[in-house]
Amino acid sequence: MTQNRTGRIVRVNGNMVMAETSGTIVQNEVAYIMHGAEHLKAEVIRVKGNRAEMQVFETTTGISVGEEIEFTGELLSVELGPGLLGQIFDGLQNPLPHLAEKYGFFLKRGAYMEALPDETKWEFTPITKKGDILTGGSRVGFVPEKIFKHYIMVPFQLAASDLEVVSVVPYGRYDLKTPVAELKDQNGRSHSVYMQQIWPVKIPIKAYAEKLKPSTPLVTRMRLIDSLFPVALGGTYCLPGPFGAGKTVLQQLTSRHAEVDIVIIAACGERAGEVVETLKTFPSINDPRTRKPLIDRTVIICNTSSMPVAAREASVYTAVTIAEYYRQMGLNVLLLADSTSRWAQAMREMSGRLEEIPGEEAFPAYLESRIASFYERAGVVILNDGTKGSVTIGGTVSPAGGNFEEPVTQATLKVVGAFHGLSRERSDARRYPAIDPLLSWSKYKSFIDEEEVSYAHRMLRKSHDVMQMMKVIGEEGTSVADYIDYLKGEFFDFVYLQQNAFDEVDEATSSDRQKYVFSFLYQNVLKQEFDLSGKEEALHVFQKLRQLFKGWNSAQWKTPDFEKCEKEIRAVLEEKARNKEEISA
Repeated sequence: MTQNRTGRIVRVNGNMVMAETSGTIVQNEVAYIMHGAEHLKAEVIRVKGNRAEMQVFETTTGISVGEEIEFTGELLSVELGPGLLGQIFDGLQNPLPHLAEKYGFFLKRGAYMEALPDETKWEFTPITKKGDILTGGSRVGFVPEKIFKHYIMVPFQLAASDLEVVSVVPYGRYDLKTPVAELKDQNGRSHSVYMQQIWPVKIPIKAYAEKLKPSTPLVTRMRLIDSLFPVALGGTYCLPGPFGAGKTVLQQLTSRHAEVDIVIIAACGERAGEVVETLKTFPSINDPRTRKPLIDRTVIICNTSSMPVAAREASVYTAVTIAEYYRQMGLNVLLLADSTSRWAQAMREMSGRLEEIPGEEAFPAYLESRIASFYERAGVVILNDGTKGSVTIGGTVSPAGGNFEEPVTQATLKVVGAFHGLSRERSDARRYPAIDPLLSWSKYKSFIDEEEVSYAHRMLRKSHDVMQMMKVIGEEGTSVADYIDYLKGEFFDFVYLQQNAFDEVDEATSSDRQKYVFSFLYQNVLKQEFDLSGKEEALHVFQKLRQLFKGWNSAQWKTPDFEKCEKEIRAVLEEKARNKEEISA
C-alpha cells in the first residue's frame, strides 16, 4: 500500500473534481474528499502534472474549493471471498441490506461498509500440503458456500511465480483475516494466503493456462434463442430493444433457467422500480435446478438511475470481476448487464465534463474500445489444474425509440457473438419473447441441425413477405400456395418461437425436447406439402393444429399426456399431408 498523500480541491464541476497535490498521483487510484465528517470516495481518471481530475461516486452538493483530498495509492478494487453469493451490493460493493440496517432506507452520502464481514468464520478444508508447488490461482482448500465448494486460491497477482507451500492450517473454522497457508517464492520471500483477496476491478483476472474459443452451446431453455440465435458458453450477446419490450423480464427468465452455475446481475442505471421488483422477486423464486432459492447462486449489483452517475461504470466492472473470480473455481458464470446504454450515458456525461472532443451523438471517441474491453472479459478458460471455467456476458441496450443505428448499439454489435433484437411490434402483439427473428443473428452454432435451422429462417422470411404483400393487395390477391407458406411461418412462430411464461412447462424447454419438436415441425409441417382445397380449409387446419400444439407445449416431456397430444397432431397432419408415410413413421 502506498503511503497516503493529500491535496486540495481547485475546481468542482458536477461530480467531477479537480485536485492539486505535490505528491505522485496514480491513474485510477482511489481518493477521499474530506468534507467535514464525510469522506467521499472518488477515482482518479486523468492526471495532468500535479493535478488530478476525479469522478466522485457521490453527490457533490456542498463541496467547495480548498477542501482536503486524501489519496490512498490503491486502485478501485473489490473484495473476493466466501460470502458473496446471495448478496446485494451497490456499484462500490457496499452490501445494501447492511447499509439499510445501519443508516436507514435512504442512502447516506459517504457511508461505506466492508463487502464481506470479518467476524464470520468458515469451515476450511485444506487440499494441499507442505512442499507442494503452487502458482497464482492454485487451490489451497475450500469452504462450503451455499450449494458450492468455494475454493480458496493463491492470490492472482502471484500467477507468474512458482511458490512452495511452507505450511497449511488444519481443518477448522477460520475468519477471512486469518492466514490459511504460508508460501515461499523462488527468492525466499514469504506470502500469506487468506480466504479473502482484493483485486482491481479494471484489470482482468488472468490466472489461467489458456483461453479457448467458445463453441459449446449455452442452453437458456428459451426456444427462440437456443434454436435460432444460440449463445455459446463463454460467449457474448446483446439484447437491444425499446423501453417496455421485455428486456428485463427475458433476462430474469434466462437467469432462472440457463444451464450455468452462477448468475451475476448488474443493474446499471436502471429505473429504481425495476430494480426493487428484482430484489423482491429473486429471494422468493425457486431455482428449478437446485429446488432452493435462486438467490443462493446469484449476486446482484445495483446502481439505479437515482444513484450517483459515476458509480454506474464501477457497477459494471465490479460485476465482471466477481464473475471472473467464480470462473477461476471452474464454474460457469452468466453475467447479465442491464443496461449498458446507461453506462454509456454516464461515460458521455463524464467526457463532457472533462471537455473531451465528442464523437457521434456526443458520446466519447473511446466508447467502442470501452465496450469492447468489457465484453472481451468473457470467455472459456482452461485453469492451471486442467479444469474449465467460463464467463458468458449478456448485455441489454436501450436505444432511444428502438433505433438500432445509434452509437451504443452499433459499438456493441461489433464485438458480441449474438444479437437478439427486441421489437416493439412483437411486444405490442404479445409475442414473447419479443426477439425479432428477422432482425436477429448469431455467430454461434445451435444444437439443432444447421439445415433445419436454415430452412426455418427461410420459411419465416417467406411468411413475412407474403404478409406484407397481403397488406397491399389483400388476401384474395395471393395464391393458395403463398397463403399456406404464410400460415406455416405464423404457425411456427406461434407454437415454437413464442413461450408462455405463466405455464410452468412451456416457460422453459430442455435441449432434448427442443431437438425433437423442432425436427418434428421441420419434417411434418414446414417442408410438408398439404392437400388443401383452398384458403378457408388451410386456415381451419392450421388453427386446429395451433390448439393441439398449445396443449402439447403444456404437456410434460415424455409423459402419457405428451404422447397423446403428439398422436392427435399426427392424425390431423396425416389426413391433410401428401406424404402420409412420412407422418405416420
